[in-house]
Amino acid sequence: MASTRAPRKTGRPGRPGYDLDSLLAVAVKVFNDKGYDGTSMDALAERLGISKSSIYHHVAGKEELLELALNRALNALFAVTVEARATEGRYIDRLEYLVRRSVDILVAELPYVTLLLRVRGNSAVERRAMARRREFDAFVSELVSAAADEGDLNPEIDPALVARLLFGTVNSLIEWYRPRSGGSATELGDAVVALTFDGLRRS
Repeated sequence: MASTRAPRKTGRPGRPGYDLDSLLAVAVKVFNDKGYDGTSMDALAERLGISKSSIYHHVAGKEELLELALNRALNALFAVTVEARATEGRYIDRLEYLVRRSVDILVAELPYVTLLLRVRGNSAVERRAMARRREFDAFVSELVSAAADEGDLNPEIDPALVARLLFGTVNSLIEWYRPRSGGSATELGDAVVALTFDGLRRS
């Protein structure tokens, strides 16, 4: 299985009166609204209502904010891969659990997951994030292959397509899901599992 070691956490000790998590939440919203490349430190400072120097008390610049944000989403996903229900039992059940928990994370960390899914490799930070996404995808593919080997996948469905179809469905939630009107994480997880695993499981 691919390594799931998380990169070292960055971020400087904050100046009294400011909180790195709050700053990061606003930065992610601006990145999602304007695009990372279209966001300047001036724009971040204006949205936050603070000076640029106040931001620099927390981070070295917007690239560090991007890395912190992407790692927040990635670390949450990788944490699921070592949970008991993702590592024990039949592989089809592990896969279903991973999908449910991925929906949970998407709902809980929606702005951060949205940002992660929109990066295109335009910087070293983005390329590192994309490499970690590929590690996660490889973990999913291993579960799918093992489930097929155990005879639990519908033989009419190509296992090579399953991981892409499953997480294509999960990832599409960022395009329309809104916390106040889109249902709970449990409801979404139930719907995704019903739509996908009813057809995936061998009858």
